Amino acid sequence: MAVIANRRSVMTLFSRPTDIHSHRTRLVLAEKNINIEISSVTGSDLPEDLMDLNPYHTVPTLVDRDLTLYDSRVIIEYLDERFPHPPLMPVDPVTRAQFRLALFRIETDWYSLAEEADTMDGKLSAKSKKLLRESILQSSELFGARPYFLSDEFSLVDCSIAPILWRLPVYGIDLGERAEAIDAYMQRVFARRSFQQSLTELEQEMRM
Repeated sequence: MAVIANRRSVMTLFSRPTDIHSHRTRLVLAEKNINIEISSVTGSDLPEDLMDLNPYHTVPTLVDRDLTLYDSRVIIEYLDERFPHPPLMPVDPVTRAQFRLALFRIETDWYSLAEEADTMDGKLSAKSKKLLRESILQSSELFGARPYFLSDEFSLVDCSIAPILWRLPVYGIDLGERAEAIDAYMQRVFARRSFQQSLTELEQEMRM
């Protein structure tokens, strides 16, 4: 995956090609048009640089000169502040807190279930599929209320939701007839140039 950019940068992102946390980070990079070296991590053998930099040996890991970050939420909020245009979080403290709460709930309710796929060849157990499907459908009114989730503008919340929704066919989840608003949201987000740029070849194959 190449991020088309107009900035010179010494940043490096260690990223797995099918990891949802890596994907949302790549989506923020593409949305902000940030030039960065992406080091693709595959298999169980991690690069020595990554093992030296990150005590948890996890991805994504962002290296920006002397700074190393290795939590995807910390990384995407750092990128939003480091490269403020276009802004992906609201300025108003109350709305910003609401967005952060939405991010927390997405990570707690959706990412925690989706992470099971990393240990099951991309699949989810029947219980996890049911829980994830029901949780997403419970938010259907929010998907339909505004062009993007909770907002008229694309945000870090959308950057976090989109990788989950993109993987629904791999997870074996069909949202069904109740998901018209979610389907429209997916079409809108997946058509964004930044989303298309964020996809690795393996992620592109998820919906072929």
